[in-house]
Amino acid sequence: MKPAPFAWERPASLPALLDRLATAPGSVKLMAGGQSLGPMLNLRLVEPDLVLDITGVPEFRQARLEDGTLVLGACVTHADIEDGRVPDNTGGALQRVASAIAYRPVRNRGTVGGSLAHADPAADWVSALTALGAAVEIAGRDGRRTLPLEAFVTGALDVALRPGEILVAVKIPARPAGAAWGYVKHCAKIGEFAHAIGAVLIEPAAGRGRAVIGAVEGPPLLFADASPLFGGRICPDFAARFDAGAADAALIAAGMADRVARHVHVTVLARAVAQAAGQAPTHVPTTRPEAA
Repeated sequence: MKPAPFAWERPASLPALLDRLATAPGSVKLMAGGQSLGPMLNLRLVEPDLVLDITGVPEFRQARLEDGTLVLGACVTHADIEDGRVPDNTGGALQRVASAIAYRPVRNRGTVGGSLAHADPAADWVSALTALGAAVEIAGRDGRRTLPLEAFVTGALDVALRPGEILVAVKIPARPAGAAWGYVKHCAKIGEFAHAIGAVLIEPAAGRGRAVIGAVEGPPLLFADASPLFGGRICPDFAARFDAGAADAALIAAGMADRVARHVHVTVLARAVAQAAGQAPTHVPTTRPEAA
């Protein structure tokens, strides 16, 4: 199929973009890499009157470190991260995630900001950046505000943007010294969206950790304090202390009734924990689908 007719404009500055977004008549869609919007246009799932191409705003292509925090403009691509064209304060975690997103042509054009604003539950950055404690910077004609990513993604394909606002940057804190990172996703085949995602950032020496179960029906399930997944405390042997039952109970509380789906998500999270500990997973969690 082909898209319904629409007008296309490419503002050259953020003020011009915000003004046009606020004053344009009819429905408006923003396009960065177009890897999500393009298919939606072709399938006529959306039929905007105007598409605003945001790639003409120089700020959106920039990446910089501010007091250790990495600030990525909304139009930084997955390939920019994969190829090391932007700084990395996460000890390679960002590069690992970026290199496994879809296929290289998608990574060449797809953007971090576009992925987060689209908020597909199965998308990599939604889960990975939540686990890393990232925040987003949002701009409107009245100014800017910053939200933690877990507050920004409010549901499947739903974010906390107000009318006339746009995501302009992602802010990623530095990975703490000694922190262990694990990120595992389960796909039917390489390049497809994930059916389950597990991500953990563990600081054994500090007794802290974050964990995420992603590719669920809503926003990622975040354990801002991951200690309940490890018997109530995080210590150097955290992988051996992983409690599959606690993860399964959290999924039940979140409304996931399907036992097989829960088993897959818990298994993927267990593998992320094992990866963070530098171990190859030798067994699946003790919670079996038929016994859950």
